[in-house]
Amino acid sequence: MTAPDPPVPAPRKRFEPLPEWVGPSTRAVHSGRRDDLNAGAVAFPIYETSTYRYPAEYSEARHQGDVHLYTRLDNPTQEVAAELLRSLEGAEAARVFGSGMGAMSATLLTFLSPGDEVVALEDLYGGTLDLLRGLLPRFGVQVRFVSNAEASRPEDCVSPRTRVVLLESPTNPLLRVHDLRRWAEVATRTGALTVVDNTVATPLNQSPLACGIDVVVHSASKALGGHSDLIAGAVAGKAEHLARIERTHSVLGSPLDPFAAFLLTRGMKTLALRVERQSENGRRVFAAVRGHPKVRAAHYPGADDAASEAIARKQMRGRSGLVAFELAGGAEAARRFLHGLRLVEVASSFGGVESLVSVPSETSHRGLTPAEAESRGIRPGLVRLSCGIEESDDIVRDVTSALDGA
Repeated sequence: MTAPDPPVPAPRKRFEPLPEWVGPSTRAVHSGRRDDLNAGAVAFPIYETSTYRYPAEYSEARHQGDVHLYTRLDNPTQEVAAELLRSLEGAEAARVFGSGMGAMSATLLTFLSPGDEVVALEDLYGGTLDLLRGLLPRFGVQVRFVSNAEASRPEDCVSPRTRVVLLESPTNPLLRVHDLRRWAEVATRTGALTVVDNTVATPLNQSPLACGIDVVVHSASKALGGHSDLIAGAVAGKAEHLARIERTHSVLGSPLDPFAAFLLTRGMKTLALRVERQSENGRRVFAAVRGHPKVRAAHYPGADDAASEAIARKQMRGRSGLVAFELAGGAEAARRFLHGLRLVEVASSFGGVESLVSVPSETSHRGLTPAEAESRGIRPGLVRLSCGIEESDDIVRDVTSALDGA
């Protein structure tokens, strides 16, 4: 008697679609519903498992993504977090990673080969600069940095040799804005892929994909998670691009831990409320510090000049909870300012519910030489303030009182 065929794992159901008319706050709460795996639970469970039952007779060659195999490759809890971000960014697909740098590294390594050129802003997050300057050139990838002034003319920056254009808007830490639609149009004409780090703006304040950008990257440790308790990254974009990034992701082995994925999903559900409050707090703090006698210069998205304001109005729905300002007294004044704070905590990250402040030259951009930092405007007296969800009056009072004593 012939033995019966082994049972084939049932295909996974798709996520329940939401009506097209729902807004971002609703998407943040309801995207990622998947009743086929959670027994009807409102909160999706944590699948803390490394592997899954998979009949030996069911050849891996027939694996078409309809069953789970190994958590380095996929995990239900990871997929819920990715689906939520996909919905918020208006993307065809998304993927979560173990860190923001894991997401950025996988994205760039997917689309670059020896001899290719990357055009990148020189005003980028320090970890990204380390990747571009220290690692990619070792594999024959040429990186051409453009200044803030040059970036206002993308037509002069992108050439037929350019394979990837890498942008931030607003940038970290000086919060400069760049015309994403214009960059996307120029890159499309030359066949280059556009990648935008949307961490500072968040999907609530800006939608790069709607501007024609190909791939969006996030450090989900920041506002997406929102509670300073996880390290995560994410990528969103067209399905064809994400399919290639997913293959790189599985080879590099940078999965997001299921418990961190659960925390990320929980954090994103309140993203709209937090970003709205943080952006209002950022606006209030910027207004308070820009004219303070101890402040040499203050930075906020769109505040540099009329052209920047026009760009911000065109492509952003809100601004940011981040404010950067340079103390006239330099490093010593910045140190006195930090010691004078009573509510705002000194820490290197941003986007959490608590207000945080850091000195970029000593944290995110400590890898720059003094000359490089100076040319970028990242001086020892520059501080970056991430506004939390506290009362606006309390943050403003704490900051201005500390400035008075600096």
